[in-house]
Amino acid sequence: MEEIVTVAIVLRSKEYQVKPGMTLRDTLRKIGIQPEAVLATRQSQVITDDEILKDGDVINLISVISGG
Repeated sequence: MEEIVTVAIVLRSKEYQVKPGMTLRDTLRKIGIQPEAVLATRQSQVITDDEILKDGDVINLISVISGG
């Protein structure tokens, strides 16, 4: 039996299931989220957008608000 490998990306109340192995930056672009518009955390630790996502990761995204 083949094991299902996924990464959960959570933004507000929406969850995306994606495959592991890509960088956070590439994954966000693939699902239509601008990497510059969010702060990503894994287990309450901030991660950078060049982080490689691994099977079982749960990535929480926090919207970054900017203004002048």
